[in-house]
Amino acid sequence: MSEALLTLNAGSSSLKFAVFTRSEGGELLALLQGQLAGIGHEAEFSTDSLSNSDNHPAPVKIRLSDMPDHATAIQYTLAWLNQHLGGLKLIAAGHRIVHGGQYFTEPQRIDAAVIQQLEQLIPLAPHHQPHHLSAIKALAEQQPDLPQVACFDTAFHSTQPDVATRLPIPQHYAEQGIRRYGFHGLSYEYITRQLQQEAGGVAEKVVIAHLGNGASLCALHNGRSIATSMGFSTLDGLMMGSRCGTLDPGVILHWMQSDGLNADDITDILYNQSGLKGISGLSTDMRVLLNSEEPAASAAVEQFCYTLVRQIGSHVAALQGINMLVFTGGIGEHSAIIRQRVCEQLAWLGIQLDTAANDKHDTVISARNSLVTVRVIPTNEEQIIARHTLELLA
Repeated sequence: MSEALLTLNAGSSSLKFAVFTRSEGGELLALLQGQLAGIGHEAEFSTDSLSNSDNHPAPVKIRLSDMPDHATAIQYTLAWLNQHLGGLKLIAAGHRIVHGGQYFTEPQRIDAAVIQQLEQLIPLAPHHQPHHLSAIKALAEQQPDLPQVACFDTAFHSTQPDVATRLPIPQHYAEQGIRRYGFHGLSYEYITRQLQQEAGGVAEKVVIAHLGNGASLCALHNGRSIATSMGFSTLDGLMMGSRCGTLDPGVILHWMQSDGLNADDITDILYNQSGLKGISGLSTDMRVLLNSEEPAASAAVEQFCYTLVRQIGSHVAALQGINMLVFTGGIGEHSAIIRQRVCEQLAWLGIQLDTAANDKHDTVISARNSLVTVRVIPTNEEQIIARHTLELLA
């Protein structure tokens, strides 16, 4: 019976998963990925096969009427995998964990002590951590002998200098963990590894733009994170699908003092009603906005690019130069028009785009005479989780 690894990414109403095996040479091979969306509502289970083998199931979409919580979602997913991949034996599960706080700067084998520390971090990531913990506990209950590994989005940024993580507030708050952390670290780690393999090594000064419904930047110096746009929370930095990005705190005070909004009201505005959705009034989806003729949609796209270009400039300043710009994430990988608009506004850096290469989504989209290499690299956080899980089992 072949051995397999399971990766899990539990969101507020979803459970994303992937299954990996190893080749005879020990290389990780992705078999399939999928998700169970709509937990707590009318749910849908879907998979995509990542292998050409006839032994692996075709993609499926299944409507489910009863999926009340993550425990049920885990149970359903395990049962489906057992039925359709019965020739595989799960040897471990790796979890994406958004926040490792100051406790965790590398992946951890999950035990009672780790769970306790993750629970202590809930106030730092209230929209993510509880769901990660639900998945961990549900899997432990259903498969108590299965090793589980936590992989942290914050860990990659632990190489930032103090000046990049310190907040200009009374420093006793820093002792409570109030500081800049940074997120999307698993994505940045994958891109860094790909650069090492594909480009013959990581350039000295690289800015990576992870652009999706959540979006952030990372400044790499010799392959190490020295600055990133997200800070204490996943709200900070770039304008996103429904999140505001960097916002004058005075706006929040105004809402509280003049409009009488409470913490729940403001949380909903900042996380769910802002960003592309807030400006356009239409959608969080960049594709919808680019295809819309509504002036508000155009304004949202313009604001997204403007904010992104300004913050790329900030990261170039942190690096004191730039050799390479990398686009990744759903928008970064698939939207040629957004890449073009951003690169045109960064021409002052010496960036020149190869329009034909950009339109074809080539790996290198900069012109030969560009002073900065511009690359497009699809991210794969699941592979990084699987790799870390395998390494911890060794």
